[in-house]
Amino acid sequence: MRYDEFLARVRERGEYNSQDEAAKSTEVVLSVLAQRITPGEVDDLASQLPGPLGQTLAGAKQQQAESFGIEEFYRRVAERIGARPRTAEWDASAVLTTVADTVSGGELNQIISQLPSGYAVLFGKADLAN
Repeated sequence: MRYDEFLARVRERGEYNSQDEAAKSTEVVLSVLAQRITPGEVDDLASQLPGPLGQTLAGAKQQQAESFGIEEFYRRVAERIGARPRTAEWDASAVLTTVADTVSGGELNQIISQLPSGYAVLFGKADLAN
């Protein structure tokens, strides 16, 4: 999937007014996700996403994954976007379901397996992908 196609899907799912708004939410959500998964997994994910998104992930990669739950994930996204946690949940879902559509099932399972169970629904999955 090309970068512009990725953003178009995020824009549609998130009901954003512009491509720029979709791009900002995408960057924020991926940056917070990069803090939560292992550096190796960040690299693997970055290799399957279109151009600038891989760079966003690489720029947010940490030496080791932090451990925080879904509510903290929403809080961090909300803080960076300047929105409420409920809005951040919507933003995260718009971005991460598009990620799920873009990457291989194996890669998606690797990401979801590193996260507490509440995260799977953000990717549009009840559990690990088939």
